[in-house]
Amino acid sequence: MQLGINIDHIATLREARKINDPNPIEALGIVERAGADQITIHLREDRRHIHDEDARSIVTLSRLPVNIECSVNPDIIEIIADIRPHRATIVPENREEVTTEGGLSLDEPHFANIDKSVHYLKAREIETSLFVDPTIDAIRGAKTIGVDWVELHTGSYANLYAMLHTNLSLTHNRIDDLALNRTKLKQLLKQELQKIKDAVEEAQEFGLRVAAGHGLNYQNVTAIAQIAGIQELNIGQSIIARSIFTGLERAIIDMKELL
Repeated sequence: MQLGINIDHIATLREARKINDPNPIEALGIVERAGADQITIHLREDRRHIHDEDARSIVTLSRLPVNIECSVNPDIIEIIADIRPHRATIVPENREEVTTEGGLSLDEPHFANIDKSVHYLKAREIETSLFVDPTIDAIRGAKTIGVDWVELHTGSYANLYAMLHTNLSLTHNRIDDLALNRTKLKQLLKQELQKIKDAVEEAQEFGLRVAAGHGLNYQNVTAIAQIAGIQELNIGQSIIARSIFTGLERAIIDMKELL
């Protein structure tokens, strides 16, 4: 199981004070030394954390492969094509969202824009991936477009797990739509895990490589890591959060041991 470390939240801390500290570039050697397999960043249209110069420097300096998450905004796609990371993962993007809220819609008119972006990037020898919900329709749409990878959105699984197994329901961050009894939450969590397994099987039948990510942490990652066919997990927030207390290298090693 490969592990990609999303270092966006290092840049988030930097942007909170609008100074060049902490610098996400400093994480590159630590991530490599800790045994991770990939650097992941998200170059958002609003540049809320990673900026163009970050992306370019990270791709240039990282000895690990770099995966850049991005929208299909033509200006962003042109930047990715110029920087030429190892992989580009196309994700949905909403300016108002706190974090990515779900997988891509592959219906028209979105399909045409995604298809065009994928082929433009592949022509420049950049691996392509789509960030999709774990549904059979999404997997089939990804195959039609011709990407190399799909990354399955595990946010619904993570939310259900948190409402069932942590104190989230007692805090101001509780998810009101999931304020359900424990029996119902267990049922929904089991169903969501099965959806992910079914999506992985479908992707394998189509010859797609499979990654997963979003909301994964030290408590909920094991069940996802045990799914045969998932080759890579991309994890960011929980690792960067733990690093405040343990240091980044130790936080990555702890996650690697779970995998």
